[in-house]
Amino acid sequence: MKPATNDPLLRIRDLSVDYRTRRGVLHALRRVNMDVPRGGIVGLVGESGCGKSTLISAIVRLLPSNAEVSQGTVEFDGRDLLRLSEAEMRILRGRDISMIFQNPMETHNPVLSIGRQMIDIQYRDRITSAEKRRRAVAMLDRVGIPDPRTRMNSFAHELSGGMRQRIAIAMALMVEPKLLIADEPTTALDATLEVQIIHRLRELQESLHCAILFISHHLGVIAELCDHVVVMYAGEVVEEGSVRGIFHHARHPYTRKLLECDPGRIAGQSRNLPTIPGEIPDLIDLPQGCIFRNRCPAAFERCGNERPVWTGVADGHFSLCHLSESGG
Repeated sequence: MKPATNDPLLRIRDLSVDYRTRRGVLHALRRVNMDVPRGGIVGLVGESGCGKSTLISAIVRLLPSNAEVSQGTVEFDGRDLLRLSEAEMRILRGRDISMIFQNPMETHNPVLSIGRQMIDIQYRDRITSAEKRRRAVAMLDRVGIPDPRTRMNSFAHELSGGMRQRIAIAMALMVEPKLLIADEPTTALDATLEVQIIHRLRELQESLHCAILFISHHLGVIAELCDHVVVMYAGEVVEEGSVRGIFHHARHPYTRKLLECDPGRIAGQSRNLPTIPGEIPDLIDLPQGCIFRNRCPAAFERCGNERPVWTGVADGHFSLCHLSESGG
């Protein structure tokens, strides 16, 4: 097991999640370990189907009915969330742990004004409606909404995607949570709005001193926003380290392939974007050895027979690869 960061706010150890399907048990997450330090920003990256959404659903205990946590712990602020009652989890959700969801076009209630929704989410606070409204206007102003008092009377369909996502961020940060989970919050936005949202998130994180778990496919966003990066593949964490360590000294072949597929790294003109050949393996019938070996350009005989171990390659930098064990 990897060493823990100093006083992590979120500490995940040996987390495994299975889904019951008609074909059999699908092993969506397997022995996942990860820390999110207090006041830090951790980026979680990987292809579609690598387990990112399952992981955050397990953290907030919102897994579907056919899912089961087969082992592991999810400690938040010293408490194992998997052992809390549903009533205790409802207290944590939306107060100590907030979420920004992926699609800003579907986040808000279409029949209630923005102001009504922002006031309603403060139902736990024993303050007057006027004070709740004042706080809502102030938060809209902090996320860069022009004329926030007027926008309180607007409905979602009257706002652009960028404004809707800013309002979603305002709602998530209204209660000043200890942990903010951002599930690909810039996916539906254009490049200009994406940059604005990232800068705004960084500013708010610094002023509120909250921790952020940021999930994204966009490596440029991860590099811009995050302090630490966790790379997932097919339900396993295969590499983690600082942003500089991952982007300049990636050690796992999968991480290197991801970086090669980043359009921002393409130097010359090309008709085709780079891809990683092959597909994610069947998680019902797991292969022996390394989970990435069928797509790995550096695979050798040991990869097909023996599972690699978590290996430190530098200070705070770890990789799940046989080549890392040998220093290759």
